[in-house]
Amino acid sequence: MSYVGLTPAEERRMLDAIGVGAFEDLIAAIPAEARRSEPVAIPAAASEIELRRRFGAWAQQNAAAHAVSFLGGGIYDHYIPSALAAVAGRSEFATAYTPYQPEVAQGSLTAIFEFQSMIVELTGCAVANASMYDGATALAEAVLLARHQTGRARVVVAGAVHPNYLAVLNTYLDGHDVTLVAEHGGQCAPDDLQAALGGDVAAVIYQHPNFFGVLENPQALNALARTSGALAIACCDPIALALLEPPGRSPAGADIVVGEGQSLGNPPSFGGPVLGFFACSEALVRRMPGRLAAQTVDSQGRRGFVLTLQTREQHIRREKATSNICTNQGLLALRATIYLGLLGREGLREVAESCVQKTHHAARLAAAIPGYRVVHDGAFFREFVLECPVDARIVIREALTTGVLPGVDLAQFRPEWKRMLLVAVTEQRSAVEIDAWAAALRRAGGAR
Repeated sequence: MSYVGLTPAEERRMLDAIGVGAFEDLIAAIPAEARRSEPVAIPAAASEIELRRRFGAWAQQNAAAHAVSFLGGGIYDHYIPSALAAVAGRSEFATAYTPYQPEVAQGSLTAIFEFQSMIVELTGCAVANASMYDGATALAEAVLLARHQTGRARVVVAGAVHPNYLAVLNTYLDGHDVTLVAEHGGQCAPDDLQAALGGDVAAVIYQHPNFFGVLENPQALNALARTSGALAIACCDPIALALLEPPGRSPAGADIVVGEGQSLGNPPSFGGPVLGFFACSEALVRRMPGRLAAQTVDSQGRRGFVLTLQTREQHIRREKATSNICTNQGLLALRATIYLGLLGREGLREVAESCVQKTHHAARLAAAIPGYRVVHDGAFFREFVLECPVDARIVIREALTTGVLPGVDLAQFRPEWKRMLLVAVTEQRSAVEIDAWAAALRRAGGAR
């Protein structure tokens, strides 16, 4: 697809083909008073060099363009191999027709199939769909599936699920039928969860690693869900799954596994766009939202791919629809597929291990600074909560003077967390950058 405008000769050929003398003849039916008599005040054309300088100058005004990021909370600064953009930017991918229609091209279907296959391998589930809007809505869709499957209404949210995910879930359910179990020490206590269960519970939801970066106890939570007849829904980080037990692995695994796929080859940008993923057991596949690409053979035995399942109201009887999800974030899912393909099994594991090592190194450095304390004792992945001797906003303000984004101020979620920083350390952060982060903490702590 070309983005270059038509030449006068091309325009002439088009007008001739439809039998019109001039462009003005096409709009002759529009009253003259409704038309502009003067050209739109668009600046004169600029050269590529001029445009690069202009946009570059605007981009330089973003402090984030120069800062070293220790931000997390759901979106992370992972390294993206250069080859990824080169492949994903090919015109057959970047300009493809919306890849959710039945007539989607074989190349797009192949990419979707590969994405699904990789998610299945990561999650341990039997089947995965072709991505969702984001992790939060994927979780909400999982809850809708569980309610349809069980015929029950209430859902129990265990421990430290991301507050924004919880807000989206409450929006989907109109604020009803959601029971939140308080966390203790950054984790969900099975005894607390058991007390909240009952015969009306459709699903138990937990995040692993959770919002604080702390690992939960999936086996215990899955077992409690099953005992009450509810489905177990695990919300997981795909990078962490390179090291953790696949949460959907039967027979003790979660029934549904969802999560946010931004960390797989997509930049943090300023909070998006992102993509979700959704996987479940085979017994639930006909209630799965979105669409499913599958492999088949044609009448001559040649390998091909098709959209096999679309459970939205546009494609099946409305009363049978399970969702109105109508996009698959196709280009972002493609980037995730290329990312996983470039890294491979061992590469992804190396990324995850690097995150663990650097996060724990940073946590030890911070804990050794007077006034700072790592809040939770449980095992954590890539992220931890740091209590500061002063308000977190003071630490952030001090760190920004040296170009460091030291973490997420948790006061935006709860006022009582005003001294809490949520710190994420990915494989991108060097030892020098982590030392600079620790030095900023020392200076801010001394300002008390």
